[in-house]
Amino acid sequence: MSGAVESKLAELGLTLPEVVPPLAAYQPAVLSGVYVYTAGQLPMVEGKLPLTGKVGAEVTPEEARDLARVCALNALAAVKSVAGDLDRIARVVKVTGFVASAADFTGQPAVLNGASELLGAVLGDKGVHARSAVGVAVLPLDAPVEIEIQVELTVA
Repeated sequence: MSGAVESKLAELGLTLPEVVPPLAAYQPAVLSGVYVYTAGQLPMVEGKLPLTGKVGAEVTPEEARDLARVCALNALAAVKSVAGDLDRIARVVKVTGFVASAADFTGQPAVLNGASELLGAVLGDKGVHARSAVGVAVLPLDAPVEIEIQVELTVA
């Protein structure tokens, strides 16, 4: 049986994916006290990146925004893997997003709105968070976007 958060995902036509396996020596998420810290989540769909390249060159800002939504879904899956239930989320504290950017691309915040807006749509006020939007030269596997989140859980 799914909880309220997963019901909201279904209402939005979204499905929580399986946790993306780590690409190296790390865990997808770590629980420390009442906080969950996710590793950087790439926009993997069924084990593959739907697009690769730099935003503002091979990837449009609109495509990257959609990929940021996928990253946020993958981050929620990682949170669930250690929290057990997404209904335990008291709030999303921080989102850090990295955008592989063409040299002249400056629209990183708009790209990351894809993740921020998804978290708000799914979690309501609990999804409102602080955020950093960072442009980088390259990301793992030539991914256009990578997102990590920090969430506070309710005490079990």
